[in-house]
Amino acid sequence: MQRTIAHRIGCVGIGLHGGRKVSLTLLPAAPDTGIIFVRTDLPGRPVIPATADRVGDTTMCTTLVGPDDAKVATIEHLMAAFALAEIDNVTVELDGPEVPIMDGSAAPFLFLLECAGVREQDRPLRRIEVIKPVLVEAAGKFARLDPAPFASYGASIDFDHPAVGAQALSVPFEPKRLGRMLGSARTFGFAADIEQLRARGLARGGSLENAVVVGPEGILNPGGLRFPDEFVRHKLLDAIGDTFLAGAPVVGRWTGHRAGHALHVKLVRALLADRTAWRYVEDTDEDFTIEAPSAQARVKVAATA
Repeated sequence: MQRTIAHRIGCVGIGLHGGRKVSLTLLPAAPDTGIIFVRTDLPGRPVIPATADRVGDTTMCTTLVGPDDAKVATIEHLMAAFALAEIDNVTVELDGPEVPIMDGSAAPFLFLLECAGVREQDRPLRRIEVIKPVLVEAAGKFARLDPAPFASYGASIDFDHPAVGAQALSVPFEPKRLGRMLGSARTFGFAADIEQLRARGLARGGSLENAVVVGPEGILNPGGLRFPDEFVRHKLLDAIGDTFLAGAPVVGRWTGHRAGHALHVKLVRALLADRTAWRYVEDTDEDFTIEAPSAQARVKVAATA
């Protein structure tokens, strides 16, 4: 069945790119609402659905654009938390243009959702089953979705820096397990790029408290990395959050190489645009079952990395 949160809950933080203090409040929502954002600081309190067709910018983050050019930026970590907590319907109120970055990961949002609790609703959950491969690519980068009996995510990255280098990871989509495995992986950037980003109006709220910063000699954060492969774990977290912009859980094998927000969103749009590539299914459908990944399947998925 569909799920929403049981109680209202909120937090306050700063935006990664704008550097502005923002208050965020999560509220229960009715069945079939989906995830919607409300800009409480703007006239008319514009509502912006968290769907791929509302994405207006993917520069360094995923940004939704609504009525009268109302924007909500840096939604990907919160969206990943909703996906990992299996929350289908929620209203997100913001008094600013950007979701607070918190510690740079999805962990604080997962904690908020745990505190808010979950309420099962009286409407069946509808999923999107991939029935034909879909591929998007650009400049040696790609993202694709393939039919599979259960959802999985696999990503590989390759940065010309010895502290990052080439990393790969593939995992079955087991929400609770991935919440522990990926949830606390933080966003990252390179010290050499900071001045240029801030000149473009980006990363103004960034610090060692909310991002992993890679300097010429290595990791600048005093505590180092949370995982040896934290970089690729965060890439998977971003992919999960951006894919949830399909408007429903996607059942299929997601694979990406050097992919970022632009390709993530482009893939969701390409999938939904090809009506022969997917179908809606409900867990009550007799001809549709989601197979739990067996130990053998987990090994096979991991081996694709």
